[in-house]
Amino acid sequence: MHKRMILLNPGPVTLSARVRNALSAGDWCHRESEFADLTREINSRLVGVYADMRDDFESVMMTGSGTSAVEAMLASFAPAEGSTLVLANGIYGERMAQILRAQRKPHELLQQSWTAALPLDEVARLLDRQPEISHIATVQHETTTGRLNDIDGVGALCRERKLMLLLDGVSSFGAERVDAGGWNLQALAGTANKCLHGVPGLSFVIAHRDAWSRPPANTGSVYLNLFGYHSAQHGSGYSPFTQAIQVAFALREALQEHDEAGGWQSRRALYRQRAAQTHTQLSELNVETLLDVDAYGSVLRSYRLPVGITYQSLHDALKQQGFIIYAGQGELAQRIFRLAYMGDIQPADLEALSAALRSALAPATTTNSR
Repeated sequence: MHKRMILLNPGPVTLSARVRNALSAGDWCHRESEFADLTREINSRLVGVYADMRDDFESVMMTGSGTSAVEAMLASFAPAEGSTLVLANGIYGERMAQILRAQRKPHELLQQSWTAALPLDEVARLLDRQPEISHIATVQHETTTGRLNDIDGVGALCRERKLMLLLDGVSSFGAERVDAGGWNLQALAGTANKCLHGVPGLSFVIAHRDAWSRPPANTGSVYLNLFGYHSAQHGSGYSPFTQAIQVAFALREALQEHDEAGGWQSRRALYRQRAAQTHTQLSELNVETLLDVDAYGSVLRSYRLPVGITYQSLHDALKQQGFIIYAGQGELAQRIFRLAYMGDIQPADLEALSAALRSALAPATTTNSR
């Protein structure tokens, strides 16, 4: 029997017993009617996570990580004529620009420091200078730092200027607010194994019905052409390629669990409570956040490593106690650690985490953090 690990990394998550057990529901062929029915059910449940998406949006499910969904969204909806403005203040925004470069699609990158907010005034000025821009692409929750970007502000610019928003919701869908109409949202990419508490291997793109009605002449991809998925899944129910069937069993169970628990609002409140409890403990140990506390979403927070503590030593000490934390990326790799609050984390787990943090951090001199 493997020791139960509490994953505090931003996906995959610690599974509930209910979701884990769903993986063994059976062996199905992806070309049988039962799986077609399951695909329709999952797509219906996905657009139902947010009430204002239910009537005007349609989902497709694909086998792949969250990045595959983002890449498919950009391949299918970012324009080949006109231009897409990418707003980036972390690795995942920068990755959207990297994808567009690989797809040879016209785009502009407005890149900020990883610790900075999106500069909406600068965005407005850039849009004034470049009227060919028809789409904005950005990340709702940037897990590089844990910042919840101001998508209300970005969405207002999209609505006022009749631009389409392409949103990376990979680490926010199911726990943070989505205002599809207010943001002029055209499409959103998400994944099973973050705020929905499913298993890695399935992702999805939800797009406005108007977007599905206008397939481009060439998406530049076969596997990532979402219009093929949409035509099949909203027709026969089948998919153009083999899907991760057992992962789909788990996703259905996770979506049912999400709904029964009170939906995205309850999940956001749960994450906030977990984050606040852990933050109190870390504050008592003089461990500082990387960003202002108000800048964080509910899903993840980043903390400065105290002087004398390396990430690896902290990681290993906590792993011995059954907790997996996450390192910083790029220039932040030696400066921070990250704690995510998704998954099946029980009150007793949080109490044990507090004790583990005290044990790992209290001996250090924590009055001066770098």
